[in-house]
Amino acid sequence: MDLEISGRVAVVTGASAGIGLAVAREFLANGVAVVIVARDVSRLKAAEAALLEQRSAKVASIAIDVSAPDAAERIVDTAISTFGALDILVNNAGRAHAGGLMSSTEEDWAQMTAVKLTAMRRLCKVAIPHMQKNRWGRIVNMSSIGGIYPNPKLFISHVLSAAINNLTKSLALEVAKDGILVNAIGIGAIATDNWANNMIPAVRRSRPELGALSDDEILSRISAELTPVGRAGSPRDIAAVAAFLSSARNGFVTGDTIEASGGADRFM
Repeated sequence: MDLEISGRVAVVTGASAGIGLAVAREFLANGVAVVIVARDVSRLKAAEAALLEQRSAKVASIAIDVSAPDAAERIVDTAISTFGALDILVNNAGRAHAGGLMSSTEEDWAQMTAVKLTAMRRLCKVAIPHMQKNRWGRIVNMSSIGGIYPNPKLFISHVLSAAINNLTKSLALEVAKDGILVNAIGIGAIATDNWANNMIPAVRRSRPELGALSDDEILSRISAELTPVGRAGSPRDIAAVAAFLSSARNGFVTGDTIEASGGADRFM
């Protein structure tokens, strides 16, 4: 299906690996120029080099912490100065944080809120005027199924996911008249570095009977137990949903949180 977005310009945060990188690849395959954003310079440059191998790829990068006070302006300025426009914004920066209320610290709350929610709000605010000029825009915010079905084992992440879902709905209502559609994706268990680094250790602590299994075996076991489709998702699964929501073929879906979890309502 032709998504009818060739020639558009997108910004994707958290794009040096995993879901963000997969979204960037999907955009490039559909003729979209992409600005990728991440903190780690070496990983970001490696991702940029890999993306430039795609035929006719138009890619720029900016290494920055999205929670920095001036990050939104610098990111959007990069898109405008490099490609002359900004049509699509995918807010993907952030990670899961395992633990309940009593084990979380004030620093945990501050860091997670700054990256997952405050940076998202700032980027939307800076990007929207450029979309309003052309009366066309698409924003996709990466959330979690925990924003709909909270799990106390992921307390901070799921509280913030619920906030992201609310931000998405509220913003969609505010800018629909300007031709801008805003949606979120409620992500389930996806096989990424984030899962390996942040979720697997928590599963090992809570499920000692799985201690002898490898990380891949634990992911397969948990996915088979909790996901009706019987497997973990891949970054490409999420990228396909994000690409449609960001496209001209989507003209009527806005303010929604699309569950992309293989039918699961939890993943720990």
